[in-house]
Amino acid sequence: QMQLAESGGGMVQAGGSLRLSCAASGGTLSSYAVSWFRQAPGKEREGVSCMPSTDWITYNRDSVKGRFTVSRDEAKNTAYLHMNNLKPEDTGVYYCATPSSVGRGYCSATGPSADRFGYWGQGTQVTVSA
Repeated sequence: QMQLAESGGGMVQAGGSLRLSCAASGGTLSSYAVSWFRQAPGKEREGVSCMPSTDWITYNRDSVKGRFTVSRDEAKNTAYLHMNNLKPEDTGVYYCATPSSVGRGYCSATGPSADRFGYWGQGTQVTVSA
């Protein structure tokens, strides 16, 4: 069973950068789509970035395009979310997630659907001050 553990969150000022890591165990991360979600206080969880397993056409929600990049290191079995030019509205708990099975279609053009992702990390807090 896949287990995921996020790290790298913290507090930064607007315009700063962070790199979140998602370390996987119990499975080969490169075989699965990997998605990053976030949840701000009082708001619903939303998909931020998603990387499929079979090609490199990633999804990024409009508000983070040009600022966030998702990548993975197969040797380390780890995925990353590189976040630049952070804004206060990026504040929230960030989660990485993978589906329970391999396949396509998890990173659609309209964004990842949380209910299709069966494995989740515990989340890491990102706080961006103005």
